[in-house]
Amino acid sequence: MSLAAEEPEDALALAAAARRERARRLKGIGFMCLAVALFSVLDGSAKWLGRDLPALQITFARYAVALVLIVVALNPLTVERAWSTRRPWMQGARGLALFGSTMFNFMAIRTLQLSEAMSIIFATPFLIAALSGPILGERSDWRRWVAIAVGFTGVLIVTRPGAEGVNPGVFWSVAGVCCYAVYAILTRILTRVDSTASMLVISALIPTVVLAPLMPATWVWPKDLLTWTVMPVLGITGAVGHFFLIKAYAQAPAPVVAPFIYTQIVWSTLIGFVVFAEIPVLNTIVGAGVVIGSGLYLIWRETGAKA
Repeated sequence: MSLAAEEPEDALALAAAARRERARRLKGIGFMCLAVALFSVLDGSAKWLGRDLPALQITFARYAVALVLIVVALNPLTVERAWSTRRPWMQGARGLALFGSTMFNFMAIRTLQLSEAMSIIFATPFLIAALSGPILGERSDWRRWVAIAVGFTGVLIVTRPGAEGVNPGVFWSVAGVCCYAVYAILTRILTRVDSTASMLVISALIPTVVLAPLMPATWVWPKDLLTWTVMPVLGITGAVGHFFLIKAYAQAPAPVVAPFIYTQIVWSTLIGFVVFAEIPVLNTIVGAGVVIGSGLYLIWRETGAKA
């Protein structure tokens, strides 16, 4: 075969590989969007339950219900791989990072306004993108950094963080962001060596074991059937949401999918309006538009433009 004939074949192979990679990245983005939509339902349920139940109990319900569902679906008799790991210490660190992210967030909002806490939490993609370079070798180009910054600006427009002195709760919130960034990075690493099932089991098991001894002293019995009904929603949305989150990091590099955490602000606004009668004001509409625009640009970059 002549060199002239080989070159077109090589070009076709490269083009096909590029299309497959774009498809994987688009799937990763879709999984992340599904995950944060479910997390918005989780947050709305937790906010509703928080009127009558302590934060520790709500957190325990989230993980305990998720663990029960996961054990039923992934019992060791039929899904043996779900109960084994090649990196036990890394899996443990990942589970603790997720638990720390949840708990530090609860501690932060005791003294911070929700808008302040949200502004800090949505800085997570910056930290993930910064860590992904030295740890994972997944570096972001300047266009993606600009899109991330624009998306974060949209979040600031929505949340309008206060400009008063530094509240001690800021440090708890920053700790939560750091924990989540570590969780995201470890998830990306573990998808290369462990199954999604094992990560789901361990991420639910560790918080449940840590919180269970505290429940006798903090438990408040739900007052009605509706409260009992909403509590399992925490576990269902948490378990399924983290399943999609793991799939997202398995399909695409962390800097690609992490910015789509911003889309949670859109779902949160919708749930606030439907469930809590919170009427979106102008800054919410403008900010959500900026977030959506940034997300659409990133999708275009990953599917239709050259890197």
